[in-house]
Amino acid sequence: MKDVQKFVGLDVSKDSIAVAIADSGRGEPRFHGTIQNKPEDIRKLMKKLGKPESLLVCYEAGSSGYGIYRFLLSMDIDCMVVAPSLIPKRSGDRVKTDKRDSIRLAQLLRAGELTSVWVPDEDHEALRDLIRARHDAREDLQSSRQRLVHFLLRHGIRPPQGVRNWSVKHREWLKRLTFERASQRIVFQEYLHAINEVEDRMKRIEAQIHEEALQSEHAPVIQALQTLRGVAEVTAVTLVAEIGQFSRFSNPRQLMSYAGLVPKEYSSGSSRWQGSITKTGNSQIRRSIVEVCWSYRHRPSLKGELLKRQEGQDPEAKRIAWKAQHRLHMKYHRISAKGKGGKVAVVAVARELLGFIWAIGCAIEDKQVSVSNVA
Repeated sequence: MKDVQKFVGLDVSKDSIAVAIADSGRGEPRFHGTIQNKPEDIRKLMKKLGKPESLLVCYEAGSSGYGIYRFLLSMDIDCMVVAPSLIPKRSGDRVKTDKRDSIRLAQLLRAGELTSVWVPDEDHEALRDLIRARHDAREDLQSSRQRLVHFLLRHGIRPPQGVRNWSVKHREWLKRLTFERASQRIVFQEYLHAINEVEDRMKRIEAQIHEEALQSEHAPVIQALQTLRGVAEVTAVTLVAEIGQFSRFSNPRQLMSYAGLVPKEYSSGSSRWQGSITKTGNSQIRRSIVEVCWSYRHRPSLKGELLKRQEGQDPEAKRIAWKAQHRLHMKYHRISAKGKGGKVAVVAVARELLGFIWAIGCAIEDKQVSVSNVA
């Protein structure tokens, strides 16, 4: 075990880094100064502070990414990337500066009161970037469509009755629309162009996602997860990108907590109270899983796209997926029968579905390890 002599807190911004140091023991942490956010400046700072084995560094997760973490590891310096939402806050503290933040980080690091986040490797991070780019494009598409709809409503234009928005018939109807004034024609065409542009971006991103799902080193897990009802390609890639190694969770409840799908709890003495889910985890996982779980309202079956996705897949994954269909369908209707709303039932199903996802992920990872050991 390393004998840490200096606990270093970094408050990282785009161009600069505020540095504070807490020596081992009970002395007050001190502000060291500010450096440029450049690798060479970071290297000089660390060499000045002492030997790599005597240092422990931390900084908050955020827009700065994991470059500093990986750079410090390359120098054999231990580093923690800290979850900002889990940093203890002093009541009444209303002053926030880079200097104070770095000092506070160094102090809490020494006290062992900081919670680190999982740092993905570069492959998982690239996959995560791809998935989040699709999410951004999807939000842009929704906004672009809403702008066009609102423009048409302002001019009293509505689609024919029975025509669903953005269906083939709806798009044909849009093409036939005309406006008397040139300015309105320009606005209408620009809104349409924006929609087409984002849709093309979505297609390019999804084509790359498809390639990753088939050819990347994560492909076996991605394909196996698609044996589950409702878990199509994009959802499976999202889960692998956001979770990383499934085996890093020793049990499914840890994964449920990571996704923020466990209930709030307050207990004191003999009283115990549980509320709604915490939502203090990975929102990408939570959002994807909750969307999937509406499909478990329907009776268990193997047909259509699901049957096609299961062709040639791992038998153990298919066995777990079939068990999940039966169990989650019964759970949804059991909760609904108690008079609770559909959303409550879906969240409960989502929590349990993560257990089946964890089981499939771990099973495939174990087989990959066995194959690599034999090779």
